[in-house]
Amino acid sequence: MQVKLSVRHGHLSEEHQLRITQKAEKLLHFFDRLIMIEVMVDLSGPDKHVEVIAEAEHKHEFVGHGHDPDVLASARSAIEKVTQQIKHYKDTIQDHRRAPSHGGTEGGKD
Repeated sequence: MQVKLSVRHGHLSEEHQLRITQKAEKLLHFFDRLIMIEVMVDLSGPDKHVEVIAEAEHKHEFVGHGHDPDVLASARSAIEKVTQQIKHYKDTIQDHRRAPSHGGTEGGKD
């Protein structure tokens, strides 16, 4: 799995790059089938804009955006949004697999 970090309109310190990358890698704790996580940071303007795109197997994409004057708070917000999407997706998959079949009779009644 690869984390790709790109910055527009400025430069991030090594510490900020490392912290954002570590936060993005934590998405694997929620869904281990991620292929790539792309983090784009835009430093123009008073609010820092962070966009996180997590690509999973079978062409699923989870996208989160964050806006905040603090770049780390913006990244945390975007990653939290992606985390919620992943959790919702996993719940949907698990509920689908646990649903009873629709062809049989319940309780053995004739």
